[in-house]
Amino acid sequence: MASRSAPRTPGKSPSQRAGRPTPGGIGHGAGEGAASRPVKKPSDRLNPKTIDPFKESKNPKSAFASVYASGGIPCRLVHGSVKHKLQWDSNPSDLPFDPLLVTLAEGLQEFKHPYQFVAQQGFKELLEVPDASVKASVVLPRIIVPLRTALGSSNESVFVGAVAALVHLSIAVGPQLNPYLKSVLSYLSKKLMDKNYKESITTALQQIEQACGKESQAIIKSKIPTYSSIL
Repeated sequence: MASRSAPRTPGKSPSQRAGRPTPGGIGHGAGEGAASRPVKKPSDRLNPKTIDPFKESKNPKSAFASVYASGGIPCRLVHGSVKHKLQWDSNPSDLPFDPLLVTLAEGLQEFKHPYQFVAQQGFKELLEVPDASVKASVVLPRIIVPLRTALGSSNESVFVGAVAALVHLSIAVGPQLNPYLKSVLSYLSKKLMDKNYKESITTALQQIEQACGKESQAIIKSKIPTYSSIL
């Protein structure tokens, strides 16, 4: 008499009935998968947005970032224990403002380190050279466009940096800035009612008026009627 085979368990393969692990199940590469996944540390959330300018990235770089990464900005960032600084490859007084100052003005829109620091600090230091007024006046129309874009940014550090850049520019070129004041003051007017910016914007307006002269007073008041002149 023929022997009867053992009954089959519905829905299970021979390997499962034998107790062997199946692909994707517990015991099949579980340890390897866990080990290959990077473990996030709590401190990762506390680190500022930082980017390696020389590392290949899937995201397209901005024009300023590309220029900086290719060595088009003749300075490098020096990290200090208290604050950072720029080390120029040559004396800033010997550097051409066209296109360097324009490129730095375009970089005022950056919000990641080190691009933001290089753009804001570089723009400031170039405008502090002895003949900055003459050099900057030549490229002034090309500086205003990116400066306006930065002033219109919703990013706090970009806006604050742009206001500071506007003040530095007014000190450097003086009354030559007056024809362009209306186009940039509208951005300051929008944020003047914000208590977080009111004091710094008021101080900036006073510095601009002092640098650009009495003619600027009427221009400022036309955009910001509540402004009180200091002249």
